[in-house]
Amino acid sequence: MTISHRSDADAGPVSVGRGPRKVLALHGWFGSARGWGWLPELVDRDRYTWAFLDYRGYGARAGVEGDHTIAEIGRDALDLADALGWETFSVVGHSMGGIAAQRVLADAPGRVDRLVGISPVPAGGVPFDLQSWALFDGAAVDPGNRRTIIDLTTGNRLSGRWVDEMVRFSLDQSTREAFGAYLAAWARTDLTDEVKGNPVPALAVVGEHDPALGADTIRETWMRHYPNAQLEVLANAGHYAMYETPVRLVTVIEEFLGQ
Repeated sequence: MTISHRSDADAGPVSVGRGPRKVLALHGWFGSARGWGWLPELVDRDRYTWAFLDYRGYGARAGVEGDHTIAEIGRDALDLADALGWETFSVVGHSMGGIAAQRVLADAPGRVDRLVGISPVPAGGVPFDLQSWALFDGAAVDPGNRRTIIDLTTGNRLSGRWVDEMVRFSLDQSTREAFGAYLAAWARTDLTDEVKGNPVPALAVVGEHDPALGADTIRETWMRHYPNAQLEVLANAGHYAMYETPVRLVTVIEEFLGQ
């Protein structure tokens, strides 16, 4: 399967597939349009067309200026859907992309037919104590902080080389300015009142080894916000299921999207 990436840094997404079901994918804080592990290689390209957006300051759009807010991601995501001619579509968001996906839903509820969050940041953001905030806030300038965060959120159980590669990818795929600004965006944005009670079918997929955005957090947030919500807990995964358990992740997502 070929993954295409346009050279136009202002708009070009990574795209996979040619199927009738449209899926817009929004990446996490440490990711990019190319930061989805094995997922793009495993999706059913005959049934689905996936478009993977880079945020401003990330990946192919590293040089694109922006405010680096969740609202901006939502606008850019809808602009991409418009450019692709997608009237309705599903949205899949990982981590920070989970709250961005909910922003898209709030902005265009009639266009989003299904919502999927992979270890998603809840609609109300994420509370931090002072020590944790210092760790995350320092990650913009200190690769060691990024390494600690990735290792922590995958349960301190994975290969050190893999963690190092994830840190290197993050450094290569985002500007320091954008990475730093997006922390406050995803942690301190609150969309709860805008999405609570929305009847969209909403699936949250979390890893059993994710200490922060795991099943307990989702039960108190996502599952309370969406009356048609489902929760899937993946065994042997932490925060990055697209790397840790990609086959099971794609299976769960496609079963949900195909309902």
